[in-house]
Amino acid sequence: MSKVILITGSSTGIGLETAVQLAEQGHKVYATMRNLQKRSMLDNEVEKRNVKLNVRQLDVQDEKSIEACIAEIIASEQRIDVLINNAGAGFIKPMEQASMEEIQQVMDVNFYGPIRCSKAVMPQMRKQRSGHIINISSVGGIVGSPVNEIYCAAKFALEGLTESLATYLEPYFGINVSLIEPGGTITEFGNSLTDYFESSGGILEDDYQPLMETYMGYRATFTDEFKEKAFQKPSDISAVIIKCMNDPQPKVRYMTSEGVAAFTKVKTSLDPDGEILKTQVRKGVLDK
Repeated sequence: MSKVILITGSSTGIGLETAVQLAEQGHKVYATMRNLQKRSMLDNEVEKRNVKLNVRQLDVQDEKSIEACIAEIIASEQRIDVLINNAGAGFIKPMEQASMEEIQQVMDVNFYGPIRCSKAVMPQMRKQRSGHIINISSVGGIVGSPVNEIYCAAKFALEGLTESLATYLEPYFGINVSLIEPGGTITEFGNSLTDYFESSGGILEDDYQPLMETYMGYRATFTDEFKEKAFQKPSDISAVIIKCMNDPQPKVRYMTSEGVAAFTKVKTSLDPDGEILKTQVRKGVLDK
């Protein structure tokens, strides 16, 4: 059955590929992005693959932008079946060196952005007693990593939010909530991350210099050849998102590769899809 789907952050990478794949499958897709001047890659892919979708402006940091976009979709379609919170931004910098403005920006895009969008679709999903909110997290939402602590904190927060919502939204309102947890992926995300680090000062000559030289040296080993062998492609992640969306009983979490599962095994081996803990919490708190 065709679904009405809203995707944030669709100008490149995972969001772009997911939007096109879903359109290929006959769904009514609303692919959104903050800056419509960056839609050319999406438009080219749509033309090449001969699909139809709707492109709209939506800035996950702007409530009015979100509300206007969602109101338009509901007015046109009378429903919204799936929200894919994909828009996000990485960040490399030790916490001590990061400004509070930078920290707040990372939290705002990666955590408050999905909250704003979810809050905006939930009234309609409750009304129709159905819906699915899919939050694109990261292996960094499960395991902390050096000098990525602000990004990891935002994704950890998104994971906690999703796990909590999953305990009650489905049984009370028919709304499923899920996490997608990619590892390394071949997108512009990593390049943008490095570009911002360099433009905001790069490696400083201070006590953190040896740490940052080691870390950036490690990132320098991510050649195109290495990424081709070790990283996933956006289409790989999109396939997992679509699997999650089509699951008759969606799980809380979906890791996108065996590599992610192996990397996080120490933390997740007892409950890899989050269903055991969700059921345990629900029974302990709500099923009385």
